[in-house]
Amino acid sequence: MTKGQQLFDYQKISINIARLKTHGYSFEVVVDPDLAIDFKHGKEVEIRELLRAEEIFSDANKGMHAPEKELRKVFGTKDVLEVANKILADGEIQLTAEYRERVRAEKKKRIIDIIQKNGIDPKTKLPHPIQRLENAFAKAKIHIDEFKRPEDQVNEIVKRLTPILPIRFAKKEIQLIVPPEHAAKMYGRVQHFGEIKKDQWMNDGSWFAVVEIPAGLQNEFFDELNKETHGNIETKILSEG
Repeated sequence: MTKGQQLFDYQKISINIARLKTHGYSFEVVVDPDLAIDFKHGKEVEIRELLRAEEIFSDANKGMHAPEKELRKVFGTKDVLEVANKILADGEIQLTAEYRERVRAEKKKRIIDIIQKNGIDPKTKLPHPIQRLENAFAKAKIHIDEFKRPEDQVNEIVKRLTPILPIRFAKKEIQLIVPPEHAAKMYGRVQHFGEIKKDQWMNDGSWFAVVEIPAGLQNEFFDELNKETHGNIETKILSEG
């Protein structure tokens, strides 16, 4: 009996997997969910550390291994780490209900914390109490995306909460000049944090933008910019209010 069979044949617990369906076949690996999500977010993760078992399955829950001939036909190799990397890069992560519930709860707590610390009631000029925000989340039927960072979800959630619970964030306008080698990928990252008020592609391929973000996300915003560009970016705070 193989290690994979020992782990998964008659298991009583759910497992987190990455699955790729291609060429009429299904390929799966059993993963550490936190590291798998980090991998999907572009972080450097050792594939061997990410895998719960160094085996490729056609159905991990039943302990059914993918035949070697299928691996060679589709991937051109039977090397587990190479195939696993392809499954993770091109496939989907299937998380257990228990894991999804835990992650959503953690991210909801973080999002509420961001709103409570940075948003105010426009009438009273005071922060909304945590319980009031909790109630508004329930009434607005807010869905937390377990695959997205809390900071990337704040703006959209605040828009949905506002008709129920007026919230005003202090804002900052920040000017960016992103060099050509990072410009294309940074548009989406910047857009997650706030509203792009103006932008322009420069003659040398650089991207110029002015973005308005919640003031309380400034540190996270700059950390993200510096991480993605390795510090090769120009920023300037234009206004606060």
